Amino acid sequence: MKIRAAVCRGQGQEFQIEEIDLADPRDDEVLVRNVGTGVCHTDLICRDQWYPVPLPCVFGHEGAGVVEAVGKSVAKVKPGDHVVMSFMSCGTCKSCRMGRPAYCSDLYMRNFSGGRPDESSPLSANGERVNGVFFAQSSFATHSIAFERSVVKVDQDADLTLLGPLGCGIQTGAGAVFNSFNPIAGTSIAVFGAGSVGLAAIMAAHAVGCTTIIAVDIKDSRIALAKELGATHGVNPNNADPVEYIKDITGGGADYSLEMTANPKVFRNSVDCLGPLGTVGIIGAAAVGTEYTFDAGDVMLPGKTIKGLIEGDSVPDIFIPRLVTLIQQGKFPLQKLVHSYKLDEINKAAHDTETGATVKPVLVF
Repeated sequence: MKIRAAVCRGQGQEFQIEEIDLADPRDDEVLVRNVGTGVCHTDLICRDQWYPVPLPCVFGHEGAGVVEAVGKSVAKVKPGDHVVMSFMSCGTCKSCRMGRPAYCSDLYMRNFSGGRPDESSPLSANGERVNGVFFAQSSFATHSIAFERSVVKVDQDADLTLLGPLGCGIQTGAGAVFNSFNPIAGTSIAVFGAGSVGLAAIMAAHAVGCTTIIAVDIKDSRIALAKELGATHGVNPNNADPVEYIKDITGGGADYSLEMTANPKVFRNSVDCLGPLGTVGIIGAAAVGTEYTFDAGDVMLPGKTIKGLIEGDSVPDIFIPRLVTLIQQGKFPLQKLVHSYKLDEINKAAHDTETGATVKPVLVF
């Protein structure tokens, strides 16, 4: 079938809106008509080839829409179902069998290779291969081919124009708190970077009863929004030392911290601000080869933990419907982060998220 898609044809180049061909779904695949798709930092760093996804390619990995057709072996969803598309995992490796699909041994190949496991792509343009299957969806397009394993059925009353970011960025930030940390009420957390992922973590920390929630960001407007969403304190590193500020507020150091920026200096701050037995989660997507440093004694003697986190440690089929319910009950106000753009405005959406003018752009079809 013919679809419209935003195609990246060269490193760092603007997306081009093109009419391309999408193959029919295979036995284990699902055809989704996209309704809303988030624009994420990961899409843009792949456009810029921080991670060498082959080009030309259709990116987009925070899609939500309506199932239009399913392969003959698909039992999980049917035409007409509303779904959020999330990351892909193999289902058979040790991590997947342990219920930790975000750490699938084949995660990179199944999400960043530009094709299916057999290396084929369902996308083409005038006979030319267009790489796709990005995060098992390539949802910068009117329609996507996803896998049964990667789609999550959601309540039909939920607003699909909001739900796409649950498939990656929002589940990453919220899951870091709900799943990875699972903090008890009354604990403290510092979030370094108040973008959409960091703000999702702040909303989650507020929802679970953390009583000291500190937003760290170089934009005062983001700190103000963080406080509106549940942060109790905020600090701009341009105005004060965030480590000293956090230690003062918490009486010796935070119980938890999250590093969203992929900046080695910020990572060091996120470790140094912890109190005894504190845990830092590393979420920011750094360029390949980036190295972080810390004081070994400061980590070992107080028993600090440094933890890498992918996709919020979530099992999407379980976690995403829970987030949807929280949104519907007004306990997770995702709509305060989202600004809508048309597909034709994708380059403006990319620019606005890179400059910080928009927290979470969503392409609405």
